[in-house]
Amino acid sequence: MTQSISRFPLIEDLASLPQDVGERILAVQEKAGFVPNVFLMLAHRPDEFRAFFNYHDALMERESDSLSKAEKEMIVVAVSADHGCLYCVVAHGAILRILAKDPLIADQVAVNYRTAPISERQRAMLDFALHLAARRGVLDDAWQARLEAVGFTLSDIWDIGSIAALFGLSNRLVSMARTPPNDEFYLLGRVPKAAAR
Repeated sequence: MTQSISRFPLIEDLASLPQDVGERILAVQEKAGFVPNVFLMLAHRPDEFRAFFNYHDALMERESDSLSKAEKEMIVVAVSADHGCLYCVVAHGAILRILAKDPLIADQVAVNYRTAPISERQRAMLDFALHLAARRGVLDDAWQARLEAVGFTLSDIWDIGSIAALFGLSNRLVSMARTPPNDEFYLLGRVPKAAAR
């Protein structure tokens, strides 16, 4: 049985989308080999699609002072797991596995990052992300001192908080639309590419 991608309208034909949105989806398909369901789910509102992915890319693709791309994905996985967002845990878990070159790390972070084999620096990063995302916390002097003590700059702290906030939005939208993860995400980063085919 095929599961619906969204409870909201879906674009029947990519050619009916504004050119830039259609090109973005085709570029992702070319790179990944499939179209992630979240792109199709968001495409029915092109302005929001653009705004979401522009902000996503501004945070996730930019070079941070000391935050690696894998660490950014750890934040997404931990926050999404806390929010119960299967799509984001599975999709970003795949990206984390690939970036970290570790087939186990995403599951360990998603289930309980406090016992996952990560550094104390990374644990402090995730503690802060969950402090903001789950407990509606704030950045006070004690948090800033704790994060700076393990090597994060104020710019890194902004990135941690912004990623946690963006994926609070993403988690809620995907859960509201009941968008399932693509089957392809489940195997990415777990087995060699040749074996996954």
